[in-house]
Amino acid sequence: MLEARDLTIKYDERIAVTGVSLKLTAGNITALIGPNGAGKSTLLRALNGQLRHTSGAVLLDGEPIEKFSRRSIGRRVAVVAQEAELRFPVTVLEFVLGGRFAWAGNAGWGWETDRDLRVAEDVLCETELVELSGRLMNELSGGERQRAVLARALATEAALLLLDEPTANLDLSHQATLLALVRHRCDQQQAAALVVTHDINLAAQFADQLLLMKRGKVIEAGTPGAVLTPELLREVFEVTVLVDAHPVTNAPRVTPVHDRRS
Repeated sequence: MLEARDLTIKYDERIAVTGVSLKLTAGNITALIGPNGAGKSTLLRALNGQLRHTSGAVLLDGEPIEKFSRRSIGRRVAVVAQEAELRFPVTVLEFVLGGRFAWAGNAGWGWETDRDLRVAEDVLCETELVELSGRLMNELSGGERQRAVLARALATEAALLLLDEPTANLDLSHQATLLALVRHRCDQQQAAALVVTHDINLAAQFADQLLLMKRGKVIEAGTPGAVLTPELLREVFEVTVLVDAHPVTNAPRVTPVHDRRS
């Protein structure tokens, strides 16, 4: 559905991402993990066509992404950014309905349809925002705003979800709820998701595969069990960790180990 082939991205002379290849396929969640400055968010923006790559290729449904209009990309790819940019005061419902813009008529604007309203109401219910639908976005807490951003992305009905630190401002309950929603979309509607996250343990619970990045390069890619090893994590994060199995899910569980004597 979405593929990067030997992708390199430069900011002037600085190389931000080098030689990265990945493939997002229906039904799967891929998590991008790594320290700050690893190039994770830069890679995500290139995969959405928002950032030009220096070399390599980004393929959407087998075609170079440059061949698609922004509206056509918007129907196929939905992005959950770290922070929503709000230029005007809008209600949560209005904000979520903005996710239907790519499906508007040829003029690119107009009144929402009955279907648009049904889709918006469904995702507000999914994301537990029904009671907040009439509130202004700038009156919400950080966690509530992030759920609204996810709802807007889900309202696009895009088959590809790109999420940049989607759980950053959420409490534990809503972290699990958000990723469960993404998991459900992938399982039930054959969507594919790429999640940039610093929460390694959440990634291990929900992702089918991990890409571990450092300084713009993929250090290792594979299942959580293959990637989350003490040796690789020490190499990338420069910290000693204990990796054991979660007692319920059996997924890898990572715990930093600090010597109090040092």
